[in-house]
Amino acid sequence: MSEKKKIIFLCTQNSARSQMAEGLMRKLFGEEYEVFSAGTNPYRVNPFAIKAMEMEGIDISSHGSKSIDDYLGVEFDCIVTVCDNARENCPFMPGGEKYLHHNFTDPAAIKGSDEEMLSGFEKVRKEIKDWLIESFGKGTS
Repeated sequence: MSEKKKIIFLCTQNSARSQMAEGLMRKLFGEEYEVFSAGTNPYRVNPFAIKAMEMEGIDISSHGSKSIDDYLGVEFDCIVTVCDNARENCPFMPGGEKYLHHNFTDPAAIKGSDEEMLSGFEKVRKEIKDWLIESFGKGTS
């Protein structure tokens, strides 16, 4: 059996989009990929991201926000930026065979009631899931 490929999802705070991408990638393609996420300016995992992922049957409640600096020197097969800010501010990471970018809406920027904010996180979670399936193959839907 071949070794799993390493993939990292990068965002600004590693609090929502990259965390959701990490959890979804593990569920969809965990047999093929060792999955990581980090931020250029890590903060904390957003509680709405945790809740939106729970609704997908994925528990990210034990995740913590990590800095891209924690992974400098690690060689990844695939480096994915999920926001324009991370793409513009990410230091060069050697070893990436594949670099991908998709700017997902920042669900943390949504203002409103808890229900409206959770709905925004669910929408972005679905967009990330659909993009991962389209980009990496046929996952479970």
